Amino acid sequence: MPNVVAGDKVDNFLVGSWFDLELPKLTITGITEITGLGIELNVTEITVAGKSGLTVIKKMPGATKYGEFSIKRPLTPDKSLWNWIKDIRDGKNDYRVDGSIVMFDNKEGEVGRWTFTNAWPTKWSASDLDAGSDDVMIEEATLAIEFFERVS
Repeated sequence: MPNVVAGDKVDNFLVGSWFDLELPKLTITGITEITGLGIELNVTEITVAGKSGLTVIKKMPGATKYGEFSIKRPLTPDKSLWNWIKDIRDGKNDYRVDGSIVMFDNKEGEVGRWTFTNAWPTKWSASDLDAGSDDVMIEEATLAIEFFERVS
């Protein structure tokens, strides 16, 4: 006899079909992959002595680090990512922006959002130029961030 569980069966797993990068005055669409989203808490250690004289190492959270993340999308005539890193290379000083990564399901509904602070591109690249290939060219950018959080 099979086991029966009372209540509705609902899958609450997020499946992202596509992603956008929302920046001030710009939305970068068609993103096929985002890698490197992460948060790391450094461990701070302190040695304390107990009443019996034994020492114990206490561990507590230290500084928080946010990783760089990379986005990939098919290369299009839109040069916004290229222009952004070019402006930094050329000495433009107001290059840091706040923004969001938005994840959509296959019904075009927003299913996830991460906001980030003070992002700027540290790397831009395109796939190899190969006349013998019929693969879609891919544009990739890596962004440094100072803070991010999951909003939804």
